[in-house]
Amino acid sequence: MGESSRSRSLPVGYIWKESKSHPGQDLPLLQLLGPPLEEGLGPFPPPSSRAVGQGPPERHGGSCCARIGTMPALRMPPLLWPRSLCRRPAGPPTASAPRRLGAVAGGTAPGRRLDLRGVYPPLTTPFAPQGEVDYARLEENTRLYEKIPFRGFVVQGSTGEAPYLTQQERLEVVRRLRQAVPKEKLLLAGSGCETTRGTIEMTAQMADKGADAALVVTPCYYRGSMASAALIHHYMEVAEASPIPVILYSVPANTGLELPNDVVLTLAQHPNIVGIKDSGGNITRLGLLVHKTKHEDFQVLAGSAGFLLASYIVGAAGGICALANVLGTPLCQLESLCHNGSWDKARELQHRLIEPNLAVTSKFGIPGLKQAMEWFGYSGGLCRAPLLPLSKTQVTELHQDFSSNGWL
Repeated sequence: MGESSRSRSLPVGYIWKESKSHPGQDLPLLQLLGPPLEEGLGPFPPPSSRAVGQGPPERHGGSCCARIGTMPALRMPPLLWPRSLCRRPAGPPTASAPRRLGAVAGGTAPGRRLDLRGVYPPLTTPFAPQGEVDYARLEENTRLYEKIPFRGFVVQGSTGEAPYLTQQERLEVVRRLRQAVPKEKLLLAGSGCETTRGTIEMTAQMADKGADAALVVTPCYYRGSMASAALIHHYMEVAEASPIPVILYSVPANTGLELPNDVVLTLAQHPNIVGIKDSGGNITRLGLLVHKTKHEDFQVLAGSAGFLLASYIVGAAGGICALANVLGTPLCQLESLCHNGSWDKARELQHRLIEPNLAVTSKFGIPGLKQAMEWFGYSGGLCRAPLLPLSKTQVTELHQDFSSNGWL
């Protein structure tokens, strides 16, 4: 067995087992009840038989449950394939070089399947007075954002009111934006659903409409049952079936569920899971995830502008920040200052972003963000019910949060 693999910790319930088809390679296996299945006998075929992104794995004959007496024992197959067995550029892993804003946005870092470094606005969804999605104003916002050196755009996330859109609307948003957004800009699409099957189907449809990667939020309705094993199984199934790379999405403020560290570190080893958007704001956790995944093709993205500077300090690759819908240029400037080592200027700029960011997130939410967008020349408009517009008092307070920091 490989000593390097043996020295790596695994979540409770996992064991190292040598691969028979690839001698000398160690595979982590999940053992719930009874011994683990031999490689290739479970629902997934061995890694050598298929490549990531070729769709759902073919099911092998028979049930994945064996019986011990009258007790059904769920025996899970290998869930993680070593990176050396996956398709990726040859050569040793390379550290992520600081991103320069003048660099080609669509370039891929050596050894990475998808380079996520940079700042992304999670786009809001404009609605017409009658309540329909206003695709024209959505596309107009995107054209205005072309002047800002964003790495790409996120659609169908929390900021886009994805839970309030129909499946047809969600797919149409992706289709139209892929046509409107330059090809060198990444388009990350939220495809998370409450069921694994639903997420797999939505991810495939998002890919068909032009998404470059899928942002998959944690299933949370039955959060009490979302133990590590359930979450790992969910994301592994999605990653195995997805034709595009998968990005984990942990947003405990909305879901009441944070992806546990052991789950993230386990999933980071899957070749089709390339990163995480973490909106929890725990910088110690972000730093730990960066440190523990430094040898994986895995990148950590901050989920808020309020801790973007701190995230860069501990090694994050970038940020998906709601405030970027309003103050996109300053956030890209903050990124540049960090990469250039101008920490005093970066700290001063970060301080001025904290109150506006709080105002358009935890304080006034999406109605506050859409109101602020109107002040800065973008189309915000109303939210979809049951979200309500701000009161006059709230609008005044929101304006103060921006003006007192020199933005209005």
